[in-house]
Amino acid sequence: MAFTWADILLIIVSILLISLVVVQGTKDDIAQAFSGEKSELFSNKKERGFELWMSRVTYATTGLFLLLAFIAAFVVDRGLLS
Repeated sequence: MAFTWADILLIIVSILLISLVVVQGTKDDIAQAFSGEKSELFSNKKERGFELWMSRVTYATTGLFLLLAFIAAFVVDRGLLS
């Protein structure tokens, strides 16, 4: 099986996306999430500074991943872009 340029880019972007998600900090204690205690998990807290930047980069990387997945699945396999 030969990898196309879209497959290679998709692998690189997916590794970047996984890294971005892992680096982001959690917003709540995991014990509170599974114990049923009242938690602030979905409270309205504004992101600022580095957290806001990381969130925007993660959203952009997610969009790029979806676009590349669409291209790799439909466009490249049908020979429209080679």
